[in-house]
Amino acid sequence: MILWLDVEDLFHYALRNPRPSGIQRLSFELYAGLRDHLGEGVRFCRHDPVGDALRTVPWEVVRQLFAGMLEASSDTGRKEPASPRPRGAAQPASFTRQLAGRLPLAVRDPLMQAVAAQRAALAAQRAALRHGARSLRAAPSLFSGATSGRGEGGVSQGQDIREIARPGDVLGVLGSPWFHNDYGGFLSRTTAGCSMRTALLVYDLIPLLRPEWCDAGLVRVFSRWFSGFAPKVDHLFAISEATARDVERWSERERVRLNLPVRTLPIGSGFSGPPVAAATVLPMGLQPGGYALVVSTIEARKNHLLAFRAWRRMVEEMPPEAVPQLVFAGRIGWLVEDLMQQIENCGHLDGKIVVVPDPTDAELVALYQGCRFTLFPSLYEGWGLPVTESLSFGKLCIASDRTSLPEAGGPFCLYVDPENITGATETIRRACTDDALIAEREAAIRDDFRPVPWRRSAEVLAGYLGLEPEAAP
Repeated sequence: MILWLDVEDLFHYALRNPRPSGIQRLSFELYAGLRDHLGEGVRFCRHDPVGDALRTVPWEVVRQLFAGMLEASSDTGRKEPASPRPRGAAQPASFTRQLAGRLPLAVRDPLMQAVAAQRAALAAQRAALRHGARSLRAAPSLFSGATSGRGEGGVSQGQDIREIARPGDVLGVLGSPWFHNDYGGFLSRTTAGCSMRTALLVYDLIPLLRPEWCDAGLVRVFSRWFSGFAPKVDHLFAISEATARDVERWSERERVRLNLPVRTLPIGSGFSGPPVAAATVLPMGLQPGGYALVVSTIEARKNHLLAFRAWRRMVEEMPPEAVPQLVFAGRIGWLVEDLMQQIENCGHLDGKIVVVPDPTDAELVALYQGCRFTLFPSLYEGWGLPVTESLSFGKLCIASDRTSLPEAGGPFCLYVDPENITGATETIRRACTDDALIAEREAAIRDDFRPVPWRRSAEVLAGYLGLEPEAAP
């Protein structure tokens, strides 16, 4: 049996974003782990919307694409933090969205697909120009639909998987393909006659259960994708017990019958692949031990606001030398315009708040190694990679006590109520001033924390699907 992995969403994401987010990191780690575990028993495919087909793509192309995303920001050097949009400024494309919302669904969806296709083509052209010769050398293998070249395992590059898939093969959806207008219908057509099973990995149901933290367009797209596809799949997996419970709760609420119970995968910790050397100098003039670190996209759900308010209180109530700097490491996302304006208005709390947008892996390693502790006060998570990353670097994490985060942090974190600013501030204040607490927690992490290797995540997933490595000849 072959496990076919749909990786189109990774290519789609790379056209628009210079650096991977948590979903892209996690899905790629699973791809690499499955490749390592199953060898030629796992293969990769992309969408051909013109030919209405899933076509093979070599693993090396997928690997190079992800490696290029990790290297992207190092090509341009450290950027200054993005400025918030001025108050009263028009939101991008607001008129277009309002107009589109008045169109009938049968007209609106094809029209939006056409607009998205045009944007993708322009983004691809910009990427090729931006990366120059490197992108042009990769272009034939990335975008060619030719079947003359031979790929891995004797499979032609760009070959329609309907020509080579066998009954009992599995099509795995381990990424974030909800951008597709009719994903379930597309897969039904492109695997017709293959007798393939399907498997879906669910990261979270935040757009369905807590839409107030999402862009309205994402809520519509995600809802249509999940409700139309999830009930049809043969195997459902989740990245945490909390997400598994959310899927079951959604199933009961919507009176949707799922084919099998939702199974939870163990999630790996830290960075995999070749070791990443720490940047030789911390960004923005930071000093080792002199800052607390928040690693995540800056968006409303991640609750950077709690950290800002806690630091505001400490700056007002404590001597300046007793308050470490607070570092936000991550790109600026949605629903945080007011927060970013507040940070700017107060002069970044006289320099106590530092924003490092889109950090490279080398910068992240240096930031983790040099911080006093990390902070992750998120209101809702599917798992919590920054928590396990912090522990893998031997650093205490002060984390939210909600959803999946206690699963990710186990007994090694200090937990706070993410909606109780006073209580959270007291815990943070103690971590800022109590050296014995930091030493005690770091010793416990060093002695007892055992990171989960990404290969273990892949082995459990393959085992649930009944896939075993092919025997050596």
